Amino acid sequence: MTENGKKKFGPLVSVLIPTFNRPKYLAQALDSAVSQSYANLQIIVVNDGGEDVSSIVNSFNDPRIVFINRKENRGKAASLNEAISRSEGKYIAYLDDDDLYYPHHIETLVNTLENQTGCGVAYSDLYKVHCNILPDGTRQALSKVVEVSRDFDRLFMFYFNHALHVSVMHRADLLEKTGLYNENLNVLIDWDMTRRLAFFTDFRHVCEITGEFYSPVGECDRISVQRRKNKQEYARNVLTIRTTRPPKPWPKVRDLSVIFTTDSFDQKAGETMGLIWRHTFYPSQVYLPIPQSDIARISTDMPNIVYVPVNPSSSQTERIDAALARCEGDYVVVVPNGLPINEMWIEDPLYALLNSDVEREAIKIEASTDTLWSAVIRKEDSLFARRSFPHLSLRQSMEAAGITIRDLRPEEIPFQLDSLLKEARLAEKNGNWAEAAEIFVFAAERYQNQVWMKTMAAKALFKAGAHTKAAQISREINQQRPTVDTLLLEAKVCREKNDFNSAIELLKKAEQKFICHTDGRQEGREPLWT
Repeated sequence: MTENGKKKFGPLVSVLIPTFNRPKYLAQALDSAVSQSYANLQIIVVNDGGEDVSSIVNSFNDPRIVFINRKENRGKAASLNEAISRSEGKYIAYLDDDDLYYPHHIETLVNTLENQTGCGVAYSDLYKVHCNILPDGTRQALSKVVEVSRDFDRLFMFYFNHALHVSVMHRADLLEKTGLYNENLNVLIDWDMTRRLAFFTDFRHVCEITGEFYSPVGECDRISVQRRKNKQEYARNVLTIRTTRPPKPWPKVRDLSVIFTTDSFDQKAGETMGLIWRHTFYPSQVYLPIPQSDIARISTDMPNIVYVPVNPSSSQTERIDAALARCEGDYVVVVPNGLPINEMWIEDPLYALLNSDVEREAIKIEASTDTLWSAVIRKEDSLFARRSFPHLSLRQSMEAAGITIRDLRPEEIPFQLDSLLKEARLAEKNGNWAEAAEIFVFAAERYQNQVWMKTMAAKALFKAGAHTKAAQISREINQQRPTVDTLLLEAKVCREKNDFNSAIELLKKAEQKFICHTDGRQEGREPLWT
């Protein structure tokens, strides 16, 4: 069977394209969808109450296109949910109306999902296209760079989105577990979904450039950019996303219970609770063991709070025991009122314990003291300690039960790569290019994301005047995955060495990638799902 001259085989993929008042860009985006090398597509275009684009959609005369021409503007999340209700594919992919797929985008991701056991989500790399918006509304491309090429990290996904929605494809049936898009969000709705997907499946990063998204120089009209300007509203969206907990079971995530202890729910207690809410991004619930009379007085819209009624005369240890009996988490942290709460306060020790094979071990919170003691504990260990020594305090019972309570070790801290990136970028800002290059090279050797790190190292080496080393690394990159900026970098090095013929050839290749949407397929490569 053929479709538009292309063989139609493999699982059906539903491509969702929400659009709002971008008719000039929509035509290009839709053209990139119908021109895919993979033909078995259902392309759902949802006009979110904007300018009528019927003529643009109809001009393609493609039976694979489903057009929903809604008159009411309800937002991107609602548009995606409506498209999902009409989708029939095994897989779902996304395309914004001002972005582009390269012809091999769908084929690349379907190949990955069909052949990577255990991965329900795949994502590729994209060019970020810096551009001018001309008076007639058209875009003038200025440069193309791969800004991020990052391998999947579940904990980092809970903190920050590193899989752009246009680059993502996932199994459609995962939505039965995650739920649909949250229509109460007005920004970061893509992160909300990728974060929820991470509860149920691994992601596969495909280190290929399969499309591009646009970034206007100067004032940007993107809704996602404009809505970040209202800091209070933006923070509301971030906190809503970070506290979202899809229904269990979660095959890929262990739950955390935060037990907050206080003699009375006063202003100080409210402030500590607020800090917990703002500075915790790992999925958790906060258990508050307080008397019923205090519960009745509390007025808060904080999510994920579980009230545990206790006797007003109960001790703090008894309150902890009452909360332990209720909490669902695989891991527990007891937080006394007044404990300093900062960014990564719980994620650092929790990450270490999650990755520890040592039995009967707990890791102290960094701010813990003898008077404000706190540690991350496996729930089963805390219950064992309390059953064995109920007359002792939590800390004493753990020590009596043989549970080792230790400090976090520096090498156990998560986001080591990001710490290095912060150091390298500071060095670049201060003009210390050689130092930055050294950090990038170390990161490439020590961590994942080698192409990304080597690209950054090559650029820093060139700035530092180490042209021979810059040429070596840029050549390695261009043999593996050439991009516009890495080809230009190697051309600059060749020019500095008076190798003008090589520089010209590299410039031609860079120009071709800049002006063309090549399919990027290797010669002789055949789809793997046949």
